[in-house]
Amino acid sequence: MQPIGPLMWEHRTIERAVKLMEEGLVRMRRTGVLEPRFVELSVDFIRTYADRTHHGKEEDILFRELAEKPLGTEHKVIMDEFVAEHVRGRELTRQVSDGIQQYRSDAAGGLAMVTEGLQHLCLFYPAHIEKEDKRLFHQVMKYFDRTEMDRMLEEFREFDSRLIHERYTARLEEMRQVAGAA
Repeated sequence: MQPIGPLMWEHRTIERAVKLMEEGLVRMRRTGVLEPRFVELSVDFIRTYADRTHHGKEEDILFRELAEKPLGTEHKVIMDEFVAEHVRGRELTRQVSDGIQQYRSDAAGGLAMVTEGLQHLCLFYPAHIEKEDKRLFHQVMKYFDRTEMDRMLEEFREFDSRLIHERYTARLEEMRQVAGAA
């Protein structure tokens, strides 16, 4: 297996989440009512799975390894585009998250912020994924030999295994803070 295999599987999972987000967006626009739990779950999915897990492997492993290779100009430009797009995805996710907070004090303004951010995320991810799948992933595998690919796959596995501990160590800190405030 090539390192792009797990990344492309993750793309399919992200696409399924985006489909659910699109459906939620339609519901919220139709009813004019924010679905806070649905939106919070969507934000958590994007932050944890799409950004931290998936983009983390791309940026921290694949792109790092590609930076060590004599890339063609087109591949360098595309990699830079993807890093900028990852930043844009984070900004859109923050807008949705901020919209949830805004909703608590200004329902109409918060709903507009959330739905606008979700709409942009639902447009962003399919285009971003298609570009990675078709313009980068397969093309850059030629820079790696089998040993390098196997090493990256192992690093992907280690990266994933650390995430659960990272996430719940942070949750413990949140629990400590909440318990201290009570």
